[in-house]
Amino acid sequence: MSMITERPANNPAGHPARAGEGPVARRDVRAVLMAYVTLTKPRIVELLLVTTIPAMMLAERGLPSLWLMAVVLIGGSLAAGAASVLNCYIDRDIDQLMRRTKRRPLPAHTVSPRNALVFGLVLGAVSIALMAAFTNLLAAGLTLAAIIYYDVIYTLWLKRSTPTNTFWGGACGAAPVLIGWAAVTGSLAPAAWGLFAVVFFWQMPHFYPLAMKYKDDYARAGIPMLPVVASVRRVNAEILIFAWLTVLTSLAVWPLGLSAIYGVPTLVVGAIFVVEAHRLCRRATRGEAVKPMRLFHWSTTYLTIVFVAVALDALI
Repeated sequence: MSMITERPANNPAGHPARAGEGPVARRDVRAVLMAYVTLTKPRIVELLLVTTIPAMMLAERGLPSLWLMAVVLIGGSLAAGAASVLNCYIDRDIDQLMRRTKRRPLPAHTVSPRNALVFGLVLGAVSIALMAAFTNLLAAGLTLAAIIYYDVIYTLWLKRSTPTNTFWGGACGAAPVLIGWAAVTGSLAPAAWGLFAVVFFWQMPHFYPLAMKYKDDYARAGIPMLPVVASVRRVNAEILIFAWLTVLTSLAVWPLGLSAIYGVPTLVVGAIFVVEAHRLCRRATRGEAVKPMRLFHWSTTYLTIVFVAVALDALI
């Protein structure tokens, strides 16, 4: 039997590679780096930034300085990443029980809990330092408060103790709107609070469909998400109430310095959003097969369009 060996990369003489060198080592390094990136939950970071920059543009009534936007984007990304890493650290016990999360870096033992904790704390410290040094104390304080609220109040306490956890945790997801506005003006205006309310209410019809899909996962982990502990009727009622509140609040923001450039597309996508929410709830009530992720994905599209409209209105 013959054996074909591949020469190690960058080793033209064919000498044996030393430990820690070669393609395998490089793949291992990439895998570990990707694991740390995964801990930051990039999709959540991306969604948060979708709301931050338009809020800054509306606060400026135009385009803020590129330097300020860069600082807020970097600081906000680091802060959101830090909150997510610390969330993964705290939830490592339940993540290993859920099919949706058992492949995350901590349950999979790609990253050690200690390293994850240090990573999250460093990201958080850097983000707050950046915001304090290059924006203002209000924006930095809101950033710190959002991290603490998400990881201590929501993850450690509310998530594990009450079916209203999604509602009370909504403040974390909506905080970037206030942070972006404060970074520009050093204060908070009614329009900032209006956009905050849009994102706050939006999180229930956005997240409840996901919790419906992974209901068994949450039940296995002992997490009292609303679809786990409440009737279908109760879940449907909350989806509809908060879908309507989201749309009505988005329209209430219209008179606060925005034009039809914002109002018309917001009205159109709001109508579609409400129709999709009613469709999901009607099928669930009838006991028909439901596709909750349809509303989940559409809700993301809805929020993106609303905040793109905010940005365009501020520019035009």
